[in-house]
Amino acid sequence: MSPTKKKGLGRGLTALFGDQKPESKKSVKINISRNKVSVADLSPNKYQPRIHFDKEKLNELANSIKKNGIIQPIAVREDKEDPGRYQIIAGERRWLAAQQAGLHEVPIVILDLDDNEALEVAIVENIQRDDLNIIEEAKGYQRLSDEFGYDHEKIANFMSKSRSHISNTLRLLTLPKDVIGLIEEGNLTAGQARPLIGLPSATNIAEEIVAKNLSARSVELLVRSKKGPQKTGQIKIDSNILDVQNRIQQNLGLNVNIHNKKNNSGKITILYKNLEQFELISNLLKRN
Repeated sequence: MSPTKKKGLGRGLTALFGDQKPESKKSVKINISRNKVSVADLSPNKYQPRIHFDKEKLNELANSIKKNGIIQPIAVREDKEDPGRYQIIAGERRWLAAQQAGLHEVPIVILDLDDNEALEVAIVENIQRDDLNIIEEAKGYQRLSDEFGYDHEKIANFMSKSRSHISNTLRLLTLPKDVIGLIEEGNLTAGQARPLIGLPSATNIAEEIVAKNLSARSVELLVRSKKGPQKTGQIKIDSNILDVQNRIQQNLGLNVNIHNKKNNSGKITILYKNLEQFELISNLLKRN
């Protein structure tokens, strides 16, 4: 067996996966003495943060593997509980696609990682190469926190993201399960969902957002209108006005603000960014 070679975790990942942002002072032992193993000798990574694999993309990858084979090896570590087998650290999609393509063997590179590092690498590989949905990303961060004692600052430093991004992402997990489900299914974006955090009526508002296809800005206004009595100096927003505002925005494709006073006087502001948008508004307003 050839001697192992130590590298910094960040640089080791760069060699395996391409350009990677995260850096770490930890070391990873890379053993490239085994070139190929049977697909049956590999098992999924229990620390894999990705739950959903896009079937269409998996089919595309399988077709590519049929034509070109697996160019990039699957990163694995030895399964200490089942000698002779390997646990996938990064490359589970390639492993699944290889089986779908009818391959019996796949190329691997063996890493010497503990459980902590295995989760780190799985999260990094997924986020940097094929973005997790925001809930899977949040759950990955939560595992780093719960199982390995990472605080938000440590996660942020390792992932090369801002602490506020980590904190805001993790806060999404406090939403009701059905709202989280809407985000996972792609029916609700993180921007639409964040204003709902902590609201007892989050589920009902989320359903309204989806039904009306409200923009993130409109969601903020809607949530403000649902919170009841406003503080002194704040303007209470009528939900009917908000609905009209959102419909105008959808028809024009431009941002619109409606300010309606108590006596039902007010103003409608249409925002444009360039001459083309200005001409669009002008032509619509000049029509007989």
